Amino acid sequence: MSKENYKLLKRRRIYDILDGDEHFVSKIDGRELSMPYLSGPRIVQILNTFGDPVEYGSLSRWMYVEELLDYCIEKDRASDALSYLFSLEQFVDALRGLSPDEIAIQHEEIVNGAVELINGELYFGGHELRVCGGIYVVVDRGSALKLATPSISAIDRNYVRDIADRAQADIDKGEFDSAITKARTLLEEVFIYVIEQKGEKSGETGDIGKLYKHVKSLYGMHGDASMDRRVNMLLSGLEKIVSAVSEMRNKNGDAHGLGSSRLNIADYHARLAVNAATNMADFILSVADHANR
Repeated sequence: MSKENYKLLKRRRIYDILDGDEHFVSKIDGRELSMPYLSGPRIVQILNTFGDPVEYGSLSRWMYVEELLDYCIEKDRASDALSYLFSLEQFVDALRGLSPDEIAIQHEEIVNGAVELINGELYFGGHELRVCGGIYVVVDRGSALKLATPSISAIDRNYVRDIADRAQADIDKGEFDSAITKARTLLEEVFIYVIEQKGEKSGETGDIGKLYKHVKSLYGMHGDASMDRRVNMLLSGLEKIVSAVSEMRNKNGDAHGLGSSRLNIADYHARLAVNAATNMADFILSVADHANR
């Protein structure tokens, strides 16, 4: 994705949408909704999380949002910044006290509403913001281009190795959260691929836990009393890999995860997560190859 495409997001109204100043009406019940309100110090914390050493001063809040986009575009992390702002963890205060179903519904409605407002700003220039495989991209409006979800033929061991190599390169640069994001995206894309290999639709894009359950069901990967107990132990461990990689990604992208509650991840932890996801992706492809012969 070209940096120039992401620069199309550099507009005052889009900054206001992202920092919670811009409101819109719920299509479900007519309530007034917005993204979570971000104070100036909070936006500076996010900037620091992404590696920008800026300190809080007298700038307006929207100017700090502009700084965040500028910095992340320059570092090729604009999608990471958007994922960070739109992630469920940013809505803890806004949605606290609701039931799990209500939280899921309202979070989805607010994020979709914010993206619609952003696309209203991009519309007349012929562009739109989309999310593909967990990656936010700015593309030509109506384009069939799919940047983050490769075609079925592209998902193979070479693809897995390429993603793993790029994640390891992120770790070498100290960009651990970016590496974890790639590990999670790798699992999601492999799960979707093997589901589609069975001629089915993957209806839970974005929830790798549910995607993995779908894969297990399609490929008979549940524990079996006839198998060696050690094989069953290995299979049960796969569930923990999916859960851990997903949770690490959420924690490392959590605006409320700063300070003592932020995941304290070292380079070797990041390598463990990437290697675990890589090995699991390779295993799932092997299972699918065997089943689909």
